[in-house]
Amino acid sequence: MTTDRITSDELHHLDHKNQGIGRMLLHEDLARARMRDWENLAERQRLAHRLVAAQRWRRLSGWAQKRAARSARDL
Repeated sequence: MTTDRITSDELHHLDHKNQGIGRMLLHEDLARARMRDWENLAERQRLAHRLVAAQRWRRLSGWAQKRAARSARDL
């Protein structure tokens, strides 16, 4: 699979030379771009979920530490 992009002039030439093939390449390129957008969105969402989970564990840890200190003090 190549990562080279086709210029608009080349695409126009392909479209006239082989009707439909140039359009297919354009649709494939758009599909790849959309897929990359969705992958980027998914990565940002995973990062956000990890951040929220870390904050939640930090709060729980702080609560447990205070409770343990209170229990030790009451003994």
